[in-house]
Amino acid sequence: MSAPSKLLVFAGSTRQASFNRKLAHVAAQMASASGAQVTHIELSDFDIPMYNADLEAQGTPADVMKLKQLMFEHPAWIICSPEYNGSYTALLKNTIDWVSSPVKSDPAWQEGFKSFTGKVVGMLSASPGALGGLRSQSHLAPLLLNAQCWVAPKAFALGRAGEAFDAQGQLLSEAHRKSVQAVIDQVLFAAGRLAP
Repeated sequence: MSAPSKLLVFAGSTRQASFNRKLAHVAAQMASASGAQVTHIELSDFDIPMYNADLEAQGTPADVMKLKQLMFEHPAWIICSPEYNGSYTALLKNTIDWVSSPVKSDPAWQEGFKSFTGKVVGMLSASPGALGGLRSQSHLAPLLLNAQCWVAPKAFALGRAGEAFDAQGQLLSEAHRKSVQAVIDQVLFAAGRLAP
């Protein structure tokens, strides 16, 4: 029997009551129940400044290096992307900009897309609106493709998210749970097939 897929789950938000952080938590639980080896991270736990090439010239921040390694070690990811002004968040873009930037002083990290190349990424989003953050996914997918990721064709946007969770942060609707599970299943399947 093959080893369980290593799956990284995170949301592009640090807001305390973020629907996308709730959705990431649900996805991590469901993926773990599906047999994946899940690492669920909060981007707020990483001290990452706004990207600035002058700052980078002084040395890549230690937490960026930690995140580079973490993302590199996981062949499969689930990203829960909030929608701000019809697109993904500045936090998510800043994280991707830092992690994809080459570290010229470190031979192991001179390839900028090292942490991204070949990763299978599933997209989820949640929003109080009817579209569920769908537009954030439409902008995030080309960004991930440019970084050499495989983007799972199946995605899920949770609309009216303010009514979708119970007091414990679980999804109330079985249909919503099935939609999240379908993304997880496709990501784990593809990551298993693409594994060297």
